[in-house]
Amino acid sequence: MKLQDELPVDHKLVLVWRIGAGLGGIFLIVFGCLGLADHPGFLSTEGDEIAGMSTNGALSILSIVVGGLLVIGAVIGGNFAANLNMGAGALFILSGFYGLTVLERPDANILNFGIHNVIFAFAFGVVITAFGMYGRVSGHLPHDNPYWRKRVEEEEALPTGPKTFVKVMRPGPPNPIGH
Repeated sequence: MKLQDELPVDHKLVLVWRIGAGLGGIFLIVFGCLGLADHPGFLSTEGDEIAGMSTNGALSILSIVVGGLLVIGAVIGGNFAANLNMGAGALFILSGFYGLTVLERPDANILNFGIHNVIFAFAFGVVITAFGMYGRVSGHLPHDNPYWRKRVEEEEALPTGPKTFVKVMRPGPPNPIGH
């Protein structure tokens, strides 16, 4: 059984998931294209900045590929777009940690990450993950939300027995007021 088969589809939410994937993908594609237009070396650790972030050929190509995947997710839509947003967001957060570990090690910094790239990776990861989780995860989902209905159906399917409450009286110190 696949998670995709279990999740209901709600057309109101699909728009939010598509917008998140589409906008994120377009930004990454533009960033990657501008980075390649600058003619950086493929694994160069010195290059010009694009949109305040450093780049090289490898990071530009990786940005175009990930951006293309997000745009494809936006076109497909549905739960696929939501799952793709959450997965891509998690990978961006992990890439932010990668960037932190290689900031001071130019020999290991093959994607030419700078501090602005790290900040972007964390911020973009959180935003794109939030787009993917929108309408799926919350304690206060509206009752017409399919994820709320799914949770209620699962809770109603659980076996319940008679509920009995027993008040336990424990001896304690006397009440000073006398009641």
